[in-house]
Amino acid sequence: MPIALAQPLARTSLQSVVKWGSHVVTVGGDAPVRIQSMTNTDTEDAIGTAIQVKELALAGSELVRITVNTPEAAQAVPYIREQLDRMGISVPLIGDFHYNGHRLLSEFPDCAQALSKYRINPGNVGKGDKRDRQFSQMIEAAIQWDKPIRIGVNWGSLDQELLASLMDANNQRVNPWDAKQVMYEALITSALESAQRAEEIGLAGHQITLSCKVSGVTDLIAVYRELAKRSKYSLHLGLTEAGMGTKGTVASATALGILLQEGIGDTIRVSLTPAPGEARTQEVVVASEIIQSLGLRKFVPSVTACPGCGRTTSTTFQELTKQIDDFLRDQMPVWRTQYPGVENMKVAVMGCIVNGPGESKHADIGISLPGTGEAPAAPVFIDGEKRMTLRGESIAADFQNVVENYIRERFTPRTPSI
Repeated sequence: MPIALAQPLARTSLQSVVKWGSHVVTVGGDAPVRIQSMTNTDTEDAIGTAIQVKELALAGSELVRITVNTPEAAQAVPYIREQLDRMGISVPLIGDFHYNGHRLLSEFPDCAQALSKYRINPGNVGKGDKRDRQFSQMIEAAIQWDKPIRIGVNWGSLDQELLASLMDANNQRVNPWDAKQVMYEALITSALESAQRAEEIGLAGHQITLSCKVSGVTDLIAVYRELAKRSKYSLHLGLTEAGMGTKGTVASATALGILLQEGIGDTIRVSLTPAPGEARTQEVVVASEIIQSLGLRKFVPSVTACPGCGRTTSTTFQELTKQIDDFLRDQMPVWRTQYPGVENMKVAVMGCIVNGPGESKHADIGISLPGTGEAPAAPVFIDGEKRMTLRGESIAADFQNVVENYIRERFTPRTPSI
């Protein structure tokens, strides 16, 4: 029998619709796994926030969440939306509400309309009767303005009354659960009961997305596996406080990769803490790489690159690989609109004669650079055949020109709409 293909399982959730004007982003069902991110600007700074939203959108974020925490922030939202529209950026905005969302949505209707989706945390909408009333106000706003919602539960702001109730019930069990298992149950119960309440108020079930965010990899996997069993709603994946750099990237890739492979998750965010001077867009790059590595979507041409060894003590191939990778990412916002299918292209940048020619032949376009002691020549392979050899100090620039020419010849330009 042939070895089974390790393809991600199909997702079976309901499909929500997030839109701004004529721009529609579907989430769940048979829609692609979507990428979203969140600004870290002060929303009251409308210009700065609009600029960062644009940067995130151009990097590939299909939904962008902004904090709406004060009356001044709520007043800024319509202006942020206006600035984005002027720049031709139609990415939907998600309003992130905590504590006072019910009041902001009712007192600032222009904000409620300018947003495309509301994020509601059931752990901080109030307590007792006040919680029910304030949660209802937010759902009623979503219904009034025809907006979908995300009910986002977070273990750092979990409903303490619910958790205490479940802990008390656990103490009555003959064989009590582990405290962490009770916490899992509290997360899931909070999300599902809130979703049920939203539907009772009148919000359509397909317009509800759920999330239960934790910061531990194995905790996230356990919670979402169970949530997917009990839920029909689309699911938003992400570790909360994933961390910085390598730690945050690896943790997010591990948790989200496992869940997406199992057919769990409809939209993702990689919550990276930026290093000083690092662009916020890095979290979008990591999210797209996770999805692309699983074969779920294609965002940018894939670059196969040699890791280097004793045969490749020269740094030439390392420098060239980075230049090519940066070049491809920088050009993709333009190429994507001009050359449909360019994201499927495969590029190989290799470092010596051992695997270089073979890998280059398997790519659409590849270059095999000289290793230590090899002749200073770099054969270029196009569609599996050697087409030329590059030499000299301008190999990187010459190869970029070769790539650009290949794209123009290989991919049919999009016909401009009249």
